[in-house]
Amino acid sequence: MDDQRRRLRLLSANIQAGSSTRRYSDYATRSWSHVLPAGNKRGSLDTIAQLAGEHDIVGLNESDPGSLRSGFTNQTHYLAQRAGFDYWSHQPNRRVGSVASSANGLLSKLEPREVIDHPLPGRVKGRGVLMAHFGDHDDALTVAVAHLSLGAGSRASQLAFIAELLHDHPHAVLMGDFNCSIEQPEMRTLFQRTRLQPPEAALPTFPSWRPQRAIDHILIGDGLRCSSARAVPAAQSDHLALSLELEVPDHALR
Repeated sequence: MDDQRRRLRLLSANIQAGSSTRRYSDYATRSWSHVLPAGNKRGSLDTIAQLAGEHDIVGLNESDPGSLRSGFTNQTHYLAQRAGFDYWSHQPNRRVGSVASSANGLLSKLEPREVIDHPLPGRVKGRGVLMAHFGDHDDALTVAVAHLSLGAGSRASQLAFIAELLHDHPHAVLMGDFNCSIEQPEMRTLFQRTRLQPPEAALPTFPSWRPQRAIDHILIGDGLRCSSARAVPAAQSDHLALSLELEVPDHALR
């Protein structure tokens, strides 16, 4: 007989440190906003907090951990407070010049049993995967948040590393900005080495103002079920966020 299942809402969002990008030209004309504490970053965070608060577990990419550009605000902590999450973790991993920094983040309304910070391999250091376990057993729900490299070679080594962590795990979730589509060869290797499944339909998330590329993903193990997947704005970030409903067996949360 099937386990009773609990329904959770998941969100994966590259928040671009609260910066605003509405067209390609903004990368040049508004480049200062990525390293200086200007623009309405706090307003953007408040908008993202409203969206995040509708979910149970949220994975964040490009969340500033408290550098000059964010006014020394730990944005993951700020979002946790504004959106009503009791549990949060962050993984600072990349510095942008001498005045900005970037992190993966995790917000949760469920208490993780353990959160582990893994640096990822790659030609350029500064990428990582943040992994949370929500039960005591080997098949407990495990949620991993990652932001992969732009280069295919580095992504391949990073996905091989993640595959070792999630190998043979039926209740795993891997979410984040992969910087590549599902069809890339390195992604096929991930599916061969884990029980993660390709999504039924890839949702374009980039650029947010005219989504053409599906490079943000929420991948789930074959012991989980999902529904209601959609792409939604994350304030004025250059990525749309991904939201879905996840059905988790009760025993995976004990």
